[in-house]
Amino acid sequence: MALLLFGSSTINYIDRQTLSVLAPYLKTEFRWTNTDFAMVVISFRLAYTIFQALAGRALDKLGTKRGLTIAVLWYSAVAMLTSLASGLRGFCAFRFLLGAGEAANWPGATKAVSEWFPKAQRGLAVAIFDSGSAVGSAVAPALVIGLYQAFGTWRPAFIITGLLGLAWVALWRVAYHPPETHPRLSAAERSLIMEGRAAESEHDTPSSWLALLARKETWGIVLGKSLTDPIWFFITDWFAIYLVSKGFRIENTLVGFWIPFMAADLGNFAGGGLSSWLAHRGWPVLKARKLVVLFGGAGMTLLIPTIATSNLAAIVTLFAIATFSYAAWSTMALTFPADLYATRAVATVSGMSGCGAGIGTILSTLLIGRITDRYSFEPVLIGASLVPVLATALVFLLIPDRHNVRTP
Repeated sequence: MALLLFGSSTINYIDRQTLSVLAPYLKTEFRWTNTDFAMVVISFRLAYTIFQALAGRALDKLGTKRGLTIAVLWYSAVAMLTSLASGLRGFCAFRFLLGAGEAANWPGATKAVSEWFPKAQRGLAVAIFDSGSAVGSAVAPALVIGLYQAFGTWRPAFIITGLLGLAWVALWRVAYHPPETHPRLSAAERSLIMEGRAAESEHDTPSSWLALLARKETWGIVLGKSLTDPIWFFITDWFAIYLVSKGFRIENTLVGFWIPFMAADLGNFAGGGLSSWLAHRGWPVLKARKLVVLFGGAGMTLLIPTIATSNLAAIVTLFAIATFSYAAWSTMALTFPADLYATRAVATVSGMSGCGAGIGTILSTLLIGRITDRYSFEPVLIGASLVPVLATALVFLLIPDRHNVRTP
């Protein structure tokens, strides 16, 4: 189940990173400024923000299998149709539609984890599926630039990457079943999963938006994601443009380009693995998650030193430490809904946090475009280093260690 979800996350990011990798070429062809490119990015983020909350609610109603099937079919088709774009407005429209479909992936994956995995295993399960974002981001540059060079134009890259999602849907429809009805699940495994569900139902929580927003834990999750996700999307959306601003040619930086994203992949497993390891050894689950959050928040401050260097190896190393730290932090943020809420509310809370993250990312993207056009990337890097410190503080303040989360 975790590998299936990893596949959807990887394809999700390949589809969205296709535009970011092609951005230097598209900016030249269409004569876009950074502010113009920011508007394309914001179009995606606007839809992603709106539909995260709606998708989370829909997934709790439709179920994981049907909900993710619809979502992946939608965004794969839109990814291919992006090849028809002929200017700024066309790209904005297609990116909006792509964001609407892709919004369901993380709430759906988080819900699947809450259905399939005991609490002690959820950190690692989330790390597996969330690592797809880093793998997709790492694979996309070589894949997309290879397609661009092979065809001499950017349009086939959108078509070919979009086809990957259709192949995943076919596999998903055949392989995924709820644990209650999975034909290849042993009786012992099914019993373990269902016993965990029964324990959670003892402290079942209301699932309406208003009831969930009345809990400070919800705000800890939402505000934490709202402040840290913009750092990740700054790197995924702007890293190629940032390297060009430093005087590098994107074709000459492919070896270094993927390193921060592979570091993020390692960060997913380091964060999820450490928290699960500590939980298995008797640590309270939330205390184990918070230790990872603390380390992650500190590591993201290392974007500031990139201002002082034009050495590619140094820039890549510092970005890699920051993305490793972000991914460990993010894995905990994605796990919190499954830790704190009943299964029937998990996708809703996850969608709400994604909605908050989308709002934060839209605002930051608009600021990045304007600041870099008028000044430079330096103020952006300073802000991206300091905001995670605030996010970490809010998690510690709003999510108390003593909660109805049971250690294994």
